[in-house]
Amino acid sequence: MQQPDAPAPSDAPSPGVAPTSSGAPAWTEHVVWWHVYPLGFVGADTTGADRTPAPRLLDLVPWLDHLVALGANGLALGPVFASSTHGYDTIDWMHVDPRLGSDDDLVTLIDAAHEKGVRVMLDGVFNHVGPEFPPLVEARADPSSPAAALFRRDESGDLATFEGHGGLIALDHSSPEVARLVTDVMVHWSDRGADAWRLDAAYSVPTSFWATVLPAVRERHPDVWVVGEVLHGDYAAIVREAGLDAVTQYELWQGVWHALQSVNLHELAWALTRHDEFLDAFVPLTFVGNHDVTRIASQVDDERHHAHATVLLFTLGGVPSVYYGDELGLRAVKEERVGGDDAVRPAFPRWSGDDVVSLVPDADPAALALHQQMIGLRRRHPWLYTARSRTVSVTNESLVLELRPGAGGDAGAGSGAGAGDVALVVALSLGDEPLRVADPAPGEFLAGRDAGLDGDELVVGAHGWAVVARR
Repeated sequence: MQQPDAPAPSDAPSPGVAPTSSGAPAWTEHVVWWHVYPLGFVGADTTGADRTPAPRLLDLVPWLDHLVALGANGLALGPVFASSTHGYDTIDWMHVDPRLGSDDDLVTLIDAAHEKGVRVMLDGVFNHVGPEFPPLVEARADPSSPAAALFRRDESGDLATFEGHGGLIALDHSSPEVARLVTDVMVHWSDRGADAWRLDAAYSVPTSFWATVLPAVRERHPDVWVVGEVLHGDYAAIVREAGLDAVTQYELWQGVWHALQSVNLHELAWALTRHDEFLDAFVPLTFVGNHDVTRIASQVDDERHHAHATVLLFTLGGVPSVYYGDELGLRAVKEERVGGDDAVRPAFPRWSGDDVVSLVPDADPAALALHQQMIGLRRRHPWLYTARSRTVSVTNESLVLELRPGAGGDAGAGSGAGAGDVALVVALSLGDEPLRVADPAPGEFLAGRDAGLDGDELVVGAHGWAVVARR
């Protein structure tokens, strides 16, 4: 089947963007993020042994061509601020890590992205700091100093740590000074062009803290988008109480990869009931890979089912994010040890302008073509941003979903149908027998593998998938 070209991203960002029906800035309806862990991507040492300054962040500028060719229009950056090792042990929020370059280099990257119509998201590590954070050094030298009030103490009176990591010291989020510092940082970099923020370990920070900080940030930058890293819990309550736009949809990530790996699509169907409930309150950040988890191509043993995860990412409601390398089918396993993240945070070669598949070792051209195809499909059906799913049928080995516009979704855009009529049907097979779908009645065949229309039925072959417009 011929792969449709992914449309070019939207025009360059402009101020004063109206909010969506969910309250988020309108531009988020159309954004697809390409997520990069910068220190790893550019090959910087993350052990702390070699912190030689170099303008490595500029290596990302030519890679924007790949981002656009993929069909994405958002660059989500992992930590770029000065830190001791891996980026999450911050030294200085106001300056770029010298291993990546200068503050001006980051602005150059942001400006280059904006020229291509690409939004930029920064990683805000505001739950904890590293041992070289100057106020922490001062507090340790003089516990009676004002700096000591910035840090939380545990029950024994010692400096509290983040999840037991001795190199990550927790800030005291009840401190007005901490709130002021974080507000200043977010405003400072938003002034310099940042369009969005990922709040690292947001689940460890009281929602009242974000409720204090974010209104001040949005007063100056009303179209900024803020997503909190949240693993589990009452997502909707966290978004509401903290004043976030979104949180990371880890429940759906778990439901997708584990259902595919265990060949139990009932698990995914259950996760989708929760997902629809979240969509009633906000539109989450969706993903099948990031810098903290094993790559999907390594999570799911049967490579015939890798495509199914990509299809779900781009047809389900949410703001989709592609972790660099996933679009090339790369494999890597996260290990629970020092340096265990390195494999999923690899260095990429310098952009040469050549074909990306020949440039990146072990890249799979089929994975890239599928990502481009599915992003193109999503562009043609922008209402998928808030789409609700209905499980038509489910077994361990098969799942048929009907997707319809959610509240406020613009079903008419690119759909060729009225809001009351538009719907897509997604059919997945993990089994050895063909899957036949007659209801909902299939109309136009949009995409698929080992699938096609047989009269009034959609037929999906063994281990295949399909997306069709409902008649």
